[in-house]
Amino acid sequence: MIDAGLSDAEPRPEPWAGLRVALVHDWLTGMRGGEKVLELLCGMFPSADVLTLVHAKGQVSPAIESHRVRASAVQWLPRPARYYRHYLPLFPTVIECFDLDDVDLVISTSHCAAKSVVPTGRAVHICYCHSPMLYAWDQYDAYFGPDRLGPAARLVVRPMMAWLARWDRDTADRVDRYLANSAHVRGRIASYYRRHADVLHPPVDVDFFTPDSGAAPEAFLVVSALVPYKRLEIAVEAANRLRVPLRIVGSGPDESRLKALAGPTVVFLGTINDVRLRDEYRRARALILPGEEDFGIAPVEALSCGRPVIALRKGGATESVVDGVTGYLVDQPTADAFASAMENLLPDSFDSLRLRQSAEAFSPSRFEASFRAIVTDTLVSARRC
Repeated sequence: MIDAGLSDAEPRPEPWAGLRVALVHDWLTGMRGGEKVLELLCGMFPSADVLTLVHAKGQVSPAIESHRVRASAVQWLPRPARYYRHYLPLFPTVIECFDLDDVDLVISTSHCAAKSVVPTGRAVHICYCHSPMLYAWDQYDAYFGPDRLGPAARLVVRPMMAWLARWDRDTADRVDRYLANSAHVRGRIASYYRRHADVLHPPVDVDFFTPDSGAAPEAFLVVSALVPYKRLEIAVEAANRLRVPLRIVGSGPDESRLKALAGPTVVFLGTINDVRLRDEYRRARALILPGEEDFGIAPVEALSCGRPVIALRKGGATESVVDGVTGYLVDQPTADAFASAMENLLPDSFDSLRLRQSAEAFSPSRFEASFRAIVTDTLVSARRC
């Protein structure tokens, strides 16, 4: 009898073929690390809808924009792309209002509220977690500490954030399987959610971010959202003390404060395209990472361009930077400690080829193959139950 099924030479259908898929992302206001993960998932699930709290049209890649994007009610509030962080207390209500009745597979990429959508009982929900909600947990002081808010404002904010932390924890079981973007985040998921997570480091486009042997190092570099927990004032103050050039790529609510701290050698470039960003990496003395990162895609992009990284010895950066081999890990989050590491960096301190090779372990093909295997395993397990 002739087998009517697929031959070995023919591609077998994905286990999610025929399933209705939704991709849920916190907000679409720019292309940062989380959006680059979402971009790859959009390629894997070309017919999926993208659900998000806020969508600033034109601010994310064509690969994301090509999908049907469904934004929450926050989209209708005043200037949502600029002020969406001010609407944080509304996020629990609006994220739970998304209609997922016709969805079989939910994939959320979450660092705030996306993981708390409400799927139907039949749906499978996989969350790629960049972090539990930063504001409500271990980064509360960075956003709402005494140097950020006055006593009266803290009287309002503290109970609100405690309520958000409880909600974040209480909705953790809406997810069937967690993936963490680093071992550091896996530990935080275990601590705050009491859930196990498998580690899958995010993808970095190592085919695009490549070295240029003709590029001479010119300045230290920061590539980051300008938000409080990144601790970018440390890099600014270190550059001020050494009187060395520092170029800062990125934008965010902390920009005016950082500019007020910056000396004449610090330049703010704002948001730039990937071609310019690659040129900045190639001409960097080193990338500076003074805050505790969940993982940190920028360090791997810098390494992929053959440039070393000076990072805090804490958090996800310890999973991509090897002290003394691909950069320096700094023990204390102080301007003095970072200035010392920056001063000790010599032009021939690191081998650019070795830096490049260390980044290749984070290729998109590696991420996609691992993610496919995880989704397949999760769906097969769910069908057996």
